[in-house]
Amino acid sequence: MCIYIKMKILSLYVLICMFVKINCWGRGDLEKYGPFQIALRSKLIKCIHDRTLDLDVSEIDVYFYDFPRNEVETYNIDDAGKGILSYKELDKTKRFIIFVGGYKSNINKRTEERVRDTFRNFPNSYLIILDHSPYTNDKQGYIKSYERSVKYVHYIGKALAQMLITLNEAGISPNNIHCVGHSLGGQILGHTGQIFFENTRMKISRITALDPAGPCFSNSFIENQIRSGVADYVEVYHCNAGALGTTSVLADVDFFVNKKGQSQPNCKTPLIPGIFDSPKAAKCNHRACIDLWTATVSHPEWFLARKCDSYKKYKGGSCSANDVTIAGFWNPGNATGVYYFSTEGYDIQ
Repeated sequence: MCIYIKMKILSLYVLICMFVKINCWGRGDLEKYGPFQIALRSKLIKCIHDRTLDLDVSEIDVYFYDFPRNEVETYNIDDAGKGILSYKELDKTKRFIIFVGGYKSNINKRTEERVRDTFRNFPNSYLIILDHSPYTNDKQGYIKSYERSVKYVHYIGKALAQMLITLNEAGISPNNIHCVGHSLGGQILGHTGQIFFENTRMKISRITALDPAGPCFSNSFIENQIRSGVADYVEVYHCNAGALGTTSVLADVDFFVNKKGQSQPNCKTPLIPGIFDSPKAAKCNHRACIDLWTATVSHPEWFLARKCDSYKKYKGGSCSANDVTIAGFWNPGNATGVYYFSTEGYDIQ
């Protein structure tokens, strides 16, 4: 009996490998269609985008960094606008870089530390990081916690918008505001940008969404997602499209990184990825957007992206005469459409 079971398992493994080979599937495809994604996109998760709930988000903390002075101030979200304005010798002409993390993020996570390190020596700027973890942690279990987080997205975005409105009313120009969000944070910023515009009739200069969350968003109404029009310039980077990140083309410019924007080269997976170890692989690919984008702050010349209709055409060279732009922090903000680029050969730590 034991030998029989082993033979059955081996036969199943061979069939899966043949199917993968015949269909030319890679890691990203398997993560997209494996059991992990079936669970994420099944009716097990109830996606609620209700703007009538009037949910309280007063426990959000806002961290304000003035690196040249080696100072950090912490404010409650409801008081953050006034708190920042009362900061000694605040220079309203500096650039305000605002980072919003994703599901399960908090101020002590590796992503937030990476962002701090990236902008520590960046000139003429302040860094602001939101910690919305009281509403987006995983303490209720994976499914229930994610459902809860999605429900709070609009209200977190609204609270951030109100903080920015307060800053704007005191003379801080939206031209000096650059909002960056990863995963759920990218979707939160769609609400921030729209609400800011509705209240000021002005737009935030730029919103950068790094692999904006896919589950509960890819198939939702467009007003629930990050999108073109909610800032003067909206850019989206896809690193785990179809898995933890969205597949939707949403922004003024959408960058698909490496293979179809699905899988990243440093995210090693087993022989049958997406079936036995897709959560680990997906998280690695999803986070890769943070690493490569922050790397461009000090390496503006690294990634040249080319406009193209598909990854197949890009890889085959048929788009080699198309428009080129710089991807990453130094993207000049005039490119529109879908672009592809590769990180091959670059040492992204």
